[in-house]
Amino acid sequence: MPQVCIGRLSLQQQRSLSTALWALLLCTQAALGFSLAGQQESTCEANGSIYYLGEWYFLDSDPCTQCECTAEGSVCARTECTSLPAACIHVSHYPTDCCPRCEKIGCEYRGVVYELRQHFQPSECEQCTCDSDGIARCLVADCAPPPCVNPVYQPGKCCPECKEGPNCYADASRSQVIPAGEPVWVDSCTKCRCHDGKEAGYWEGNRLATCSRLKNCTAQQPPTRVH
Repeated sequence: MPQVCIGRLSLQQQRSLSTALWALLLCTQAALGFSLAGQQESTCEANGSIYYLGEWYFLDSDPCTQCECTAEGSVCARTECTSLPAACIHVSHYPTDCCPRCEKIGCEYRGVVYELRQHFQPSECEQCTCDSDGIARCLVADCAPPPCVNPVYQPGKCCPECKEGPNCYADASRSQVIPAGEPVWVDSCTKCRCHDGKEAGYWEGNRLATCSRLKNCTAQQPPTRVH
């Protein structure tokens, strides 16, 4: 149909129509060129790649910096890392990550790691708890002085025990140990008595017996006991 219509036109009209069509084609190509140029202007180049308008990306040189491609170019901002838990005891830094990672939560006490709220006994005299802030808090047993001069520490127990019962030294030489309670004749003239552990101040540094010696007595003579 178009060929038939053009054939009926005069030569002058055909030339005018051809000129108009050619101008329309040039305008279309120019408009298309402007559109492609505008599209090229709305891209950003970074990390060796092309990013389009509205696209987000992280810089390879700094994983903490995030950028957005805008019509004015790349707009970047540095990422703020959130704080790690107070009970974090193992922190890792990976090359591809901006912020550190918490790998382990708990308490570390004397080289040993414990879970949160875990109760543990690192020694016979300590009772500890791993609190939520990552700090191990311990109670240490306060042992009273044992009422004897030869206490024994039993496995698994904190405080020493007097396996032979309360006792004390007979004199300052500390060569003889006598039981507490009843008076004891340490020789034929000398009678000594340990405190029974209930008397005030006995075990505040005093581990010697109280002794009395018979008058005009020598060690070879048997003592005269008065009932």
